Amino acid sequence: MPEICRFHGIIIRMYFSDHPPPHFHAFYSGHEAVIGIATATLMNGYLPKRAQDLVIQWTRLRQTELLESWERAQLLEPPGKIAPLE
Repeated sequence: MPEICRFHGIIIRMYFSDHPPPHFHAFYSGHEAVIGIATATLMNGYLPKRAQDLVIQWTRLRQTELLESWERAQLLEPPGKIAPLE
């Protein structure tokens, strides 16, 4: 599962050829959450509130890039890197 970004101790990854809807996996301090790209919401799992807020903020800022990464990953191509939240 390629890593597409890392910020504030949060790791963002996407699986190749994953199931819809478009989403990514966020990992932080032993927790994992699945975040919907189009809705910028938690779909499954858990992140501490501060980490979840940062991931949602980043998702909203990077939605277009995330959807492009999702499309590449569906074609089994490297999804590429996306700039972190500063």
